Amino acid sequence: MQTIKKISSIIALFISIISISSCNKELEQVNEIPAVQSTLPKLDQQLRNNADFSLYYALVVRGNQLSLINDSTKSFTMFVPGNAGIKALINALSGGLVPTNAPNAVFEAFINNQVPIEQAAAIVQYNTIPQVIRASSIPNTYFNFSYPSTLNPLPSVSPLLRLNIFPSKINGAWLNNVPIFALDREASNGVIHQTATLAVPAQRTLWDRISTDTTLKFLKAAVERADSGVAPINASSLVWVLSNFGPDITVFAPVDTAFQKTLKLVIAQALISQGLPPQTALQLATSLSSTPNVFSNPLLYGALTAQTVKGILVYHILGKRAYTNNMPTTTTAFPTLLNTVITSHPGVKLSATINPPNPFVVSATVKDVYNNSPAANIIINASALTPEPFGTSDQEYINGVLHKIDAVLLPQ
Repeated sequence: MQTIKKISSIIALFISIISISSCNKELEQVNEIPAVQSTLPKLDQQLRNNADFSLYYALVVRGNQLSLINDSTKSFTMFVPGNAGIKALINALSGGLVPTNAPNAVFEAFINNQVPIEQAAAIVQYNTIPQVIRASSIPNTYFNFSYPSTLNPLPSVSPLLRLNIFPSKINGAWLNNVPIFALDREASNGVIHQTATLAVPAQRTLWDRISTDTTLKFLKAAVERADSGVAPINASSLVWVLSNFGPDITVFAPVDTAFQKTLKLVIAQALISQGLPPQTALQLATSLSSTPNVFSNPLLYGALTAQTVKGILVYHILGKRAYTNNMPTTTTAFPTLLNTVITSHPGVKLSATINPPNPFVVSATVKDVYNNSPAANIIINASALTPEPFGTSDQEYINGVLHKIDAVLLPQ
């Protein structure tokens, strides 16, 4: 805990720097690149010419986005699912009312009558980059490089804001955590990469999820304890960082049972050091750690100071988005936000297991490099690509990605 206390006084500074620099960096990337003259069909024609893209084309038309992809003076990269991917999504959106084996006309009717125009437009814009990114240019280094999409989530704030998307070629080809099946279908004004399904733009922030998830009550209370005495609109506030557009971070979110287990041991050890018999200390610690109110209990302020809690929390945050599908298959250390202050800190170790030909991760772990705390298992989605707020891994938000884990990491 001494290491945590030593760095707590400047944690607010590095969080502010990370947030501001991340936001500024992304704004600089938004440039629409003029198209090179070509005899190939334009993007809209490529969609119409491919029967397997008919449902996505219907989505483009529904969202009034033909003028965007039909512009021959600009170049774009589109990530387009085949009809099977659209059908699977609509089947889920309809609660199963539209079966996946229904005729295409049924799905087209659903798009035209049930998908709001604004939503269709947002989906198409999010799956479109305003420049050409061919397969040879998609990076295969970790962490994923971010590209600005054409979707501006807050046009009233700035015409330059864009939601980023994250194509990669690590452990296969991906758009965020969606597999890419086929690459480089050329058009005169861009290129199309075929995906397994739609990458859906996030509509909420990380804090929206953390503050409402019934299995993350302890994490919410811990964040609030860490922010004690800090104005909520201050960039040194964790709530501010988790609530604002700009940062692209990864939160490894310990579930309530993980916090309870760790807190029980920490409190018991503290009570024993104060002279309580071990059995008595364990009973009292079990009672105190049974509720999120443990973080607001005045009797524990000395042990669970705001600085100590903040130090533990930032150790669970990476300064980049990290999807499980891109995690290394051999254990590798990566920096956390703690490294912005203590550059020599070895960070956390990540590893994932993939069983081909299934492209998705079947298990993944994150652990502290000193092995002072148990290795935390990322709680993998029960079904691949489960969207927020129903999933447990690769949960996409405006300002980052969240993975639930089953242990608390201690940066000692």
